[in-house]
Amino acid sequence: MLRWQLLGLGAACFPIEASGETASERIFRSIQHILVTASREVELACQDDSRRAHLEPQLQLIAECFRCLRNACVQCPGNQGMIRNLNLIGTTVRLMDLFQKLDIVQESHWTAFRCSLQFLGNISAGNEASQQAVWRDAFPDLFLYCLCHPDEKVVAYASMILFTCLSTERLRDLQTQNLGVALRVIEAYRKQPESEWAFLIILDYLLKSPELVKSMYTKLSHPERVTLLDLMIAKLLGDEPLTREDLTAFLSHAELVASNFQEKCKSVLKLASAGHDNDEEALATIRLLHVLCEMTANCELLGPLQAFPGLLETVVEILQLTHLAGKQTPNVFTATACMRGDGDVSNPAMGFKSHLVRLIGNLCYKNTKNQDKVYELDGIPLILDNCSMDDNNPFLNQWAVYAIRNLTEQNKRNQELIAKMEDHGLADTAVLKKMGLEVEKRDGKLTLRSTKKGPSCE
Repeated sequence: MLRWQLLGLGAACFPIEASGETASERIFRSIQHILVTASREVELACQDDSRRAHLEPQLQLIAECFRCLRNACVQCPGNQGMIRNLNLIGTTVRLMDLFQKLDIVQESHWTAFRCSLQFLGNISAGNEASQQAVWRDAFPDLFLYCLCHPDEKVVAYASMILFTCLSTERLRDLQTQNLGVALRVIEAYRKQPESEWAFLIILDYLLKSPELVKSMYTKLSHPERVTLLDLMIAKLLGDEPLTREDLTAFLSHAELVASNFQEKCKSVLKLASAGHDNDEEALATIRLLHVLCEMTANCELLGPLQAFPGLLETVVEILQLTHLAGKQTPNVFTATACMRGDGDVSNPAMGFKSHLVRLIGNLCYKNTKNQDKVYELDGIPLILDNCSMDDNNPFLNQWAVYAIRNLTEQNKRNQELIAKMEDHGLADTAVLKKMGLEVEKRDGKLTLRSTKKGPSCE
């Protein structure tokens, strides 16, 4: 039998040794009676501060009741059903509402609150009927409160309950009824990046709803946007391939990311000015570019982004502007070959030009229209001018090689342009050799020949 320890109603340590054992309904009725009685005491303490000093025994008793309920639900649908039918879920949520109003910071108060969340988590586990009841009683107010709670355990337990209860249908409630819950999940993960449950909520649910992500993005702070974009990258680079559902969602995310990058890309230029090293809008824009690079590395997402209106023009333009800014005065966009020490502070624009060149290469992969567009925008000389070692842009030279190869594949005009530049001394022969290219004269004409295998999107 379950071991009852406190006033005949205590519980073994979580998790209990005899999980799955069905208890008597009489026991759960007794626990409910204790919780209802204790709730009245907590309610009185909310109204009269002088009564708070005498709450300690009540809080300890409440915690023991929830430990009992929590443990009784482990791997036991029978107990879950009895407890749910007695409406102990509703009783619990109402008591937790009183805890919020009580607003005191003492260990016994937080312990009781944590145990109540553990109970809601255990009664929901693997039980759809209980999940419906918890969602009905706890959404959205309890989640809104817990997800920004100062106690990390409360945030973690609430995230676990939210993940357990979420479904495709309930995901719509986050958008149509209370977007704040989704926003607070992002906020919670930003503050606690080791939080597994918040991580899973975002990857397994939020990112599968383009409408929700679009609504969230407009309301997130710039640091929170960086967090969301980082998780998009994590999803794109994950060990598991994207499902068809994921790809459908990311096709919509691609439109959101591309349009926001086009709108905000020039904010990055502020980083060239003193005092703007930590400009939050610029840092979020840099992350948008990183996401675009990873999206275009996925062949399923590449085509729509290659055809996205104005995207390639924007990328070439901002590469021109940052390259020019780096040449005018020493700043974060200035190329440097000085290797950093372990203690050096990272450049806020670290890798930005590398990502721009990489994105141009991806957008031109087997796409004659985009190859020609880069030619018309004078982007080829610009990329060749970025074929140098730059400690602020790791692998810039390699991405330039990759971009030039994609720009010249089966494109005679682009090949001829580079060949003429080399003939006039405008392109460094050594650089071309590093790219796996060489210029040949055939029948009095200059041609550019690749000495390496064909390109790919990366």
